Amino acid sequence: MMKKLIVISAPSGAGKTSVVHYLLNSMSELSFSISACSRSKRENEIDGEDYYFLGVEGFKQKIKANAFLEWEEVYKNQFYGTLKSELERVSDQEKVLIFDVDVVGGLNIKKKYPQECLAIFIMPPSVDALRERLRDRGSESEASLQVRIDNAEKEISRNNEFDIVILNDDFNFACQEIKDAIINFINS
Repeated sequence: MMKKLIVISAPSGAGKTSVVHYLLNSMSELSFSISACSRSKRENEIDGEDYYFLGVEGFKQKIKANAFLEWEEVYKNQFYGTLKSELERVSDQEKVLIFDVDVVGGLNIKKKYPQECLAIFIMPPSVDALRERLRDRGSESEASLQVRIDNAEKEISRNNEFDIVILNDDFNFACQEIKDAIINFINS
């Protein structure tokens, strides 16, 4: 029998990674699904812990080898995905796998495992708030910032495809709402 899966999705800058870190720190029954990506590692990131940094060619080789549960080219030559090996990695643990993935990836996982998966969408307070959060990161040019905002608007329009939508205008409240939903799902 497939274990239960938790998908956390949101537009870039909506707080999904912060929420996932909170959940991992407060719920011992969760295990983080490490995503793979083609981009370079950021200064504070650790390969094999934050992501599997494969590079563009390495990522494309894994696609050809059918190694992904789901993957997507989010931006030109910027690939993100979940390796099938992540399901195997935690299969012998008594853990619930939690995914921090983009909207398309989250919906693809939900489609493959409709009964076993709780898909949660984190809604930003507004597109302007999202723009400010992304700008505050300091990692985006104005052009790439606009691409992310355009993408975010498309992603927000798909929130109704998720099991639960949580507004992240108060981080602590949003985290508690998500934690409660996960506990209910795990215990159902």
